[in-house]
Amino acid sequence: MPAGMKPLEKFLKKQTTALTRAGGFGDKATGTGASRRRASLSRVVPFFRETSPESGPAREVFSPDTEEAPCWPSATADIRSPSLSSDEQSSEASLDTSWTPLPADTPDNLALAILESVAGKRYGNCTETLLDDFMLTHPIFLASDRFQQVLLQQFGFEGKAAEDWPCWDGAERKQAVLSVAFRYLDTYRELLQEEGDRSNSFPKELYMCAVQELSRFPELVEDVLKLQRWTEILQCPSSEEDQESRRKQVRPLFRHFRRIDACLQPREAFRGSDEIFCRVYTPDHSYVTIRSRLSCRVGEILAQVREKLQYSEDQPTQPGNLLLVAVTSAGEKAVFRPSDEAVFTTLGVNTHLFACEPSELENLLPLPEEIHWSPGDSKLHDMSAEEVANQLVVFDWELFSCVHEVEFVCYVFHGEQARWRPLNLELVLQRCSEVQHWVATEILQCQSLPKRVQLLRKFIKIAALCKQQQDLLSFLAVVLGLDNPAVSRLRLTWEGLPGKFRKQFQQFESIADPSRNHKSYRDLMASLRPPLIPFTPLSPRDLLEYCLNSHVLKTHLVCFQHKVAEMVRSIRRYRSSQLAMDAEPSPSHLQTKAYVRQLQVIDNQNLLFDMSCKLEPKDM
Repeated sequence: MPAGMKPLEKFLKKQTTALTRAGGFGDKATGTGASRRRASLSRVVPFFRETSPESGPAREVFSPDTEEAPCWPSATADIRSPSLSSDEQSSEASLDTSWTPLPADTPDNLALAILESVAGKRYGNCTETLLDDFMLTHPIFLASDRFQQVLLQQFGFEGKAAEDWPCWDGAERKQAVLSVAFRYLDTYRELLQEEGDRSNSFPKELYMCAVQELSRFPELVEDVLKLQRWTEILQCPSSEEDQESRRKQVRPLFRHFRRIDACLQPREAFRGSDEIFCRVYTPDHSYVTIRSRLSCRVGEILAQVREKLQYSEDQPTQPGNLLLVAVTSAGEKAVFRPSDEAVFTTLGVNTHLFACEPSELENLLPLPEEIHWSPGDSKLHDMSAEEVANQLVVFDWELFSCVHEVEFVCYVFHGEQARWRPLNLELVLQRCSEVQHWVATEILQCQSLPKRVQLLRKFIKIAALCKQQQDLLSFLAVVLGLDNPAVSRLRLTWEGLPGKFRKQFQQFESIADPSRNHKSYRDLMASLRPPLIPFTPLSPRDLLEYCLNSHVLKTHLVCFQHKVAEMVRSIRRYRSSQLAMDAEPSPSHLQTKAYVRQLQVIDNQNLLFDMSCKLEPKDM
């Protein structure tokens, strides 16, 4: 019998206990135990408001192949980068000692330093890396609205040229501003389109300023035309037919409202304006169905619920002061504030929304189907491991491809206060938990010992196929599901497993081993080439742990910025080529696809353990 490892939630919690205490990452993301999803890291690490350096070395949590930070002036008097060796620093200093660059000691100054670097190409090949670092991480310390204001101000600035850098004024300066603006628009195009008029005003204002300067600087004509195209792109992101189709489409999440026809469609990135159907339950387990924007506030959801309850024949009294509460299958409750937004993607696998009055809060119970279970044979017995694995990989790739790079930064640093909410990242994390509980559910619902052994073999084979296709998200989720204590204690079931499968599973367990900062997993990742799907829950954990342990935060903002950008760029590398599936679909293709995309799971660990003890009592 294999050594029992913890399920995903405990696995991550064990690795991040200190981080959770700091308020950055933990079970709050599931919507349980607290009304807020996660605390903002900006309260934990106010790195640009404090200047005293922390003592002690920072523990590296990134992969060994992380490149050195590009050379850049620090906020101290020494303009040489501390990331360089002494020889490299001497070489860099010898290039030019007559010019002292603008110190990047404040967010605004860092933006100006980026413009200086682009205008004068001061650091050669480093400029591209510096610009990319800034674009990927500026939401941490410089709000987009403020960044846009800086660009507009600098485009129209008419100050005196620097003595050692005469190119800083005139056309060079304006072209630098436009170059940085184009990079910003390109990086955040989809997110800016979602905001509509709020973001469209920036390229419009910049375009009007640039048009007025054409008579003085005719060399800006190509940039002005490009800026005009950007204005049109953000104003008309798609054809009228596409926009109308998107307005009519009500998109399903994983479990909050079932629509088989919709789940078979390729997954597209969720946007805050997307509409979904959702059931909101009352204390007696009746429900109302609402149609809501994904990003809407809790107050708006309650207003819809209150309106429907007023016209309900089953409602004996008028609804009073309602609360919106998330209730898990284990009975844990989290009360949302009226100002909370986009709560749908934060719900756990079997967590449901309840509307109740304050006096009814303590009496809320999970839905009956979440508490009771019915033993029986699984549909999985009739499906091939190859086809199930293929469908897992395809769906994981669709979900992973929907996550915008900046969502990782927003998830860790801003939580629910993020301007661009990590909706799609939250769904990937939810999927990981769902697959893990699916494995345990299928095995523990099976009453026949021989069939349980067959399921065990099939899941190990599914894990092997996911690993072969470089889907480490489902691979490790399946392994962790098999290592669930309720499954790992089934001695008779594991003894029936052939020796080669036991040996293979031991190898898989070694990859899931969290010791030495998940070294086995990171070694495996380093050996793979794109496309691949990482074990996504580790990415925000790595980023958060680096931030909380890094002394660089308060001494060298740009080095910190580079490290954060490197993690985000790793996500970009994983998706740098398209996943290709060669297998021909079988006649049961659609059935398997629907099954994989709407898994039926039990996520109550106490219930899973009770099921396990009924299958194989402790005294056996």
